[in-house]
Amino acid sequence: SQSAQSDGPLRTRTGRAAMDDRNDDPSSSIDPLSTSHPTTKVQVHPLVLLSVVDHYNRVALDTKRRVVGCLLGDVSNGQVDVSNSFAVPFEEDLKNADVWFLDRDYLDTMNSMFRKINAKERVVGFYSTGPKLRKNDIEIDSLVRRFNSNPDTNVCVVVDVRHTSKGLPIVAY
Repeated sequence: SQSAQSDGPLRTRTGRAAMDDRNDDPSSSIDPLSTSHPTTKVQVHPLVLLSVVDHYNRVALDTKRRVVGCLLGDVSNGQVDVSNSFAVPFEEDLKNADVWFLDRDYLDTMNSMFRKINAKERVVGFYSTGPKLRKNDIEIDSLVRRFNSNPDTNVCVVVDVRHTSKGLPIVAY
């Protein structure tokens, strides 16, 4: 399920939270200061959504292509707070899902530059303009996890930029 606040960032719950809300219980045996417990919430700030749509409009508008980028933010108490992002050069063959390219050197360079600007922001996952998960997303996830200081909290945010129905055009995994 998804909800949004008008004055704050977009909030999305991941699949684990929908099945198990024990982490919201203060008497839970999980250490609230630990980042090793399962991610139960993903917050995506509006700036990130604007950046994703801008990336799509610059690179893939009026095509069947999608864009992929890196998500930056913080993880605490089982919540991933996505506060920034950057586009990453990405290509995939529309006819053969096994053929794709994500510029790892660019990702490494941008990550280093963003860490110099804001040392608190870390890689927390990646985004895609979907509109749904694809086979390559598992491989992209494993590549992006290498840049995440806590890879167990890596998230994939799929933004449906062609969204036409009611509701929020975003899903976090």
